[in-house]
Amino acid sequence: MSSETLTPQMSSSAAMVRTLGIVATVCGVIIVGAYESTYSAVAANKKLALERAVFKVLPGSKSITEFVAGPNGVTEGTDVPAGSVKFYAAYDAEGRLNGVAAEAAARGYADVVRILYGYSPDCQCIVGIGVVSMRETPGIGDKIITDKDFLANFQALDVRLNAEMSGLANAVKTVKHGTKTQPWQIDAISGATVTSKAVGRGINDSAQALLPKLVPNLDKIRSKAS
Repeated sequence: MSSETLTPQMSSSAAMVRTLGIVATVCGVIIVGAYESTYSAVAANKKLALERAVFKVLPGSKSITEFVAGPNGVTEGTDVPAGSVKFYAAYDAEGRLNGVAAEAAARGYADVVRILYGYSPDCQCIVGIGVVSMRETPGIGDKIITDKDFLANFQALDVRLNAEMSGLANAVKTVKHGTKTQPWQIDAISGATVTSKAVGRGINDSAQALLPKLVPNLDKIRSKAS
């Protein structure tokens, strides 16, 4: 095959490559531009959703600040080093600490059940929960956010620490529906025991990790209000 035959073919291929390169570059610029233009809006929406979730589990709250509780105490920020736990301090209209919110998660019937719970230092108890995400069976597992009797478990769920402040005095435990006798127990939903137990395990694991680090440092987040 002569060079005269190859040259037009090579020129055509080169032109196609150049065209594809230009198209790819333009698409990349468009995608990056779209991402940058919507990033602020997405971040703002996430912050708003978080605030609403915290305000739901800690009624009366007007503002929140993110903190991290670790082996060396409590610090403000979003980075979570190994061995640390993130939480949200909620303040009322006067800037007083209204409570603390934190996430909890455990395996349910269909998938991991993720919740947000509100903790009150005054009563050393959990005073509300809300679902972050779950894929439990509709009409059964999702009763954890609709069943009034189940939600009543979290009006004052005891999570006080032991004398050494190394863990909970009594582990949070989900019991069979109608058998609750202690303030640290959760009365399960009849027919949705697996999901109910996931909520209990998640809260227990989260509280056991967070509260021994948080409670000795409550003055640090109370002073944030001032």
